Amino acid sequence: MKLLRYGAPGQERPGLSHDDGTIRDLAGIVPDIAGETLGAAGLAALRALDPDSLPIVAGSPRIGPCVGSVGKFICVGLNYADHARETGKAPPEEPILFMKATTAISGPFDEVEIPRGSAKTDWEVELGVVIGTRAKYVAEDEALAHVAGYCLVNDVSERAFQSERGGQWTKGKSHDTFGPIGPWLVTRDEIADPQALSIWLEVDGIRRQDGSTRTMIFGVAKLVSYISQFMTLQPGDIIATGTPPGVGLGHKPPIFLAPGQTMRLGIDGLGVQTQRTVEARL
Repeated sequence: MKLLRYGAPGQERPGLSHDDGTIRDLAGIVPDIAGETLGAAGLAALRALDPDSLPIVAGSPRIGPCVGSVGKFICVGLNYADHARETGKAPPEEPILFMKATTAISGPFDEVEIPRGSAKTDWEVELGVVIGTRAKYVAEDEALAHVAGYCLVNDVSERAFQSERGGQWTKGKSHDTFGPIGPWLVTRDEIADPQALSIWLEVDGIRRQDGSTRTMIFGVAKLVSYISQFMTLQPGDIIATGTPPGVGLGHKPPIFLAPGQTMRLGIDGLGVQTQRTVEARL
């Protein structure tokens, strides 16, 4: 299934992307694409529905973030060896974890703000993992059973805020609009192997990132298991699993985003995002 949320910011309704290209309304069936809806029983109940029996959503509504009420937005740094090298760092021996503020979450086609004082806003296409059931001290061979599905993430980053302003990476990762997710949450059963997905990003029509999740240092099962040793993962938590090479910081000389540019990114089976960059608003 391809689950989504549509409507104005803060007023999104749950929906399903049907094979015929329509959006089908799930309001009245589930409260949101969040919480218990993401568990095994909730997804099974949705899977049992006949999509043709669901109301068609008219027009072309805004597509919002594909998961609601996200409790934790956990990110993994330097998880592709070739990306680590392009930033001048050695590949890590254990996953590097940091948090992205949930207020950064936005829709897949929403505008991305360039923060005030920014000179180094950058792009990062990533595979997102959406947790479906509580996971604490989970073994690696049991980890995927706790995954509801996958989504596309753009881990937008301000490199000067991240690395030149002291402290941890979070301040460079958390500006409003720096976490577009979606368009869909694609349930786990539709992705045969999360470590065999093409992943790419373009800026103004130029391909900047072109990789595969097979080159991750730590795969999805390892990451879910590893993170669960340090914190309990809850339904709706999102893990952004790292980015392949080709980020702006890695170019020589580096290139960064400015207002008026367009990012387009995608992952096999998870859809495509498009964002226009704008100056930050209040």
